[in-house]
Amino acid sequence: MQLTGSQVIIECLKEQGVDTVFGYPGGAILNVYDELYKHSEIRHVLTSHEQGASHAADGYARSTGKVGVCMATSGPGATNLVTGIATAYMDSIPIVAITCNVGVSLLGKDSFQEIDIAGITTPITKYSFIVKDVTKLADTIRRAFSIARKGRPGPVLVDITKDVTANKTEYIKKEPKMPQPDCSAFNEDDLKKAIQMIEKAKKPYIFVGGGAILSGASEVLKTFVEKTDAPVCDTLMGKGAYDGTSENYTGMLGMHGTKTSNLGVSECDLLIAIGVRFSDRVLGNPKKFAKQAKILQIDIDPVEINKNIIVNHSIIGDVAIVLGKLNEKLEQQKHTEWLSHIADYQKMYPMTIPKEGLSGPFMIAKIYEMAKDAIMVTEVGQHQMWAAQYFKYSKPRTLLTSGGLGTMGYGLGAAIGAQTANPDKQVINIAGDGCFRMNMNELATASRQKLPLIEVIVNNHVLGMVRQWQTLFYKQHYSATVLDDGVDYVKIAEAMGAAARRVTTQEEFNAAFQEALECKTPFVIDAIVDSDDKVWPMVAPGAPINECFDGKDFESKNK
Repeated sequence: MQLTGSQVIIECLKEQGVDTVFGYPGGAILNVYDELYKHSEIRHVLTSHEQGASHAADGYARSTGKVGVCMATSGPGATNLVTGIATAYMDSIPIVAITCNVGVSLLGKDSFQEIDIAGITTPITKYSFIVKDVTKLADTIRRAFSIARKGRPGPVLVDITKDVTANKTEYIKKEPKMPQPDCSAFNEDDLKKAIQMIEKAKKPYIFVGGGAILSGASEVLKTFVEKTDAPVCDTLMGKGAYDGTSENYTGMLGMHGTKTSNLGVSECDLLIAIGVRFSDRVLGNPKKFAKQAKILQIDIDPVEINKNIIVNHSIIGDVAIVLGKLNEKLEQQKHTEWLSHIADYQKMYPMTIPKEGLSGPFMIAKIYEMAKDAIMVTEVGQHQMWAAQYFKYSKPRTLLTSGGLGTMGYGLGAAIGAQTANPDKQVINIAGDGCFRMNMNELATASRQKLPLIEVIVNNHVLGMVRQWQTLFYKQHYSATVLDDGVDYVKIAEAMGAAARRVTTQEEFNAAFQEALECKTPFVIDAIVDSDDKVWPMVAPGAPINECFDGKDFESKNK
C-alpha cells in the first residue's frame, strides 16, 4: 500500500505497540502531527517544553520497561531534547526521539531552524539516524526501536527531513521481533569460576545496580541472595531491584551510602557486583575501594568490565539469565557470623530522622508510611539522596531519578510520563526549590492532562547540595547558591491549575499530604525546611568509602 512518510511513521509506531507520545509541534514536523491527529489510538501529550517531553518519555520507559517516545520539530525543538536524551543515555533507558528537519534541498545551507541534530546527539545515543529517502523510513524506525531495546538499552534518535514526511512509498506491515538476550559471551567455565569464588568466600557482599532492574532480574536475584547468604547493598539506580525491607538489605553504597554498607564492603572478602558500573560516587578512592575483597562483576556490557575498577572475574551477559544459571549450580551457603557482624553495624549506625521540625528525612519517611506503593520520582540534590535513603523500595521501577547525568529539572517531566503510563498508581515527585524552578512550567502540562501526581518541594531557599559542599569544603563561601528571592510557589502552582499548600511543621505536612492523596488533580506541597540541613552520612570526594562520617563525626572533628 502507498503511504506518505508521515503515515509510515504512525503505522510503524503502531507496529511497535506505542500508545503514548510526548512532544511539541513545529513547522518541520507539521505533516507528522497532521497525520497523528487522525489516530486517537496513540495518545499525544503536549508538554510545555521539549525537554519536558524527553523527560516524560524517559519516565514512561523507566516505570514500564517499554520504549518511551518523544517528538520535536527542527532546530531549537530538536536541541531542547538533548538534555533528556543524554539523561536517558547515562542511565541506559530505552527511548526513541523522532525529530524532523528541513527538506533535503535545504540541508547544509543554514536554513531557518536547520540543525544537525543527528550529529549533535551521536555521543549520547546508541545510534542516530537521518532519513533522506522515504523508501528507507520504515526500516529505519524499526531498527531504532530494536536498537533501543537490545542488550544494554538506551536512546536512539531518528531525524527525518520534511520532504520525506510528505513523499509516498510502498509500506508493508511487519510484526516487531523482540530482541532475545545474547548468552554467547559467557560459558560454563565462567560460571564454574564464579561458583568457586562464592563457595570460597567467608564474607561475601552483594552489590546491585540498575542493570538488575533493566533485565527484570528481581526474582532470580532474591534466590541468589538467599543461596549466597550474604548482605546486599545497592546503587541509586539499583533501588528496588532487591527488596529494601529485607533483613539482608543494608542500604545504598558510596558517597551518601549507609555506614553499614560502606564499612561492610570495605571488610568483605568477595564483592559480587551485579549490573553496576562502579561510578565515582560509589568508589570514592578507587585505589582503596574494597581492598580486602576479590571482585566478581556480572554485566551485559563488556565496556563496563575493568573500566573504573579492576575485577578478578567477570561474566558478561544478561543479569537475569546469568543469575538463573548460577542459582542452578550454587549450593546453599551459610555465613551466620558475617551476617551477624553486619547486623551489629546496622544497630550501631542506624539512619535517624530528626524528631523535631520539618525536614527532608521526616517527609520521606512519612510519605513511605502513607504511600509505600507509590512510584517515587526525584529531581537532583539533597532531596534525591533523602528519597534514596528513607523510602524503602521493595519493587523495581518504583524510583525514577537521574543518576548518571544528575539532571536538575528531570523529575516533573518524568513524573508526568510515569503517571500517564500508570494511571492507577500514585506518582510523587520530590523536588528542591532550585530544581523545581528549572521546569516548573510542566505543572501546566500535568494540570491539562488532569494527572493526580503529587509534587513535594523541599524548599530550603538555597541550592542545598551545593551549599552543603560549600559549608564542608569551601569555607562557607556561599557563592551563587542563595535563592531567597520571595518566589511564591503556591501561587505559581495555583496559577497553573494545580492545588497547593505551604507547610512549615510536621503536622501541617501530614495533613497536606493526606489531602494530596485524595486530590484528583496535581497537588503541590511547598515544604519550608532549614537552609543548612545536610545529607548524612557522607564520604568526602576522593576519600575511601570507609571514611564515611555523619553530622556528629563532623562536629567532633572540627571542634
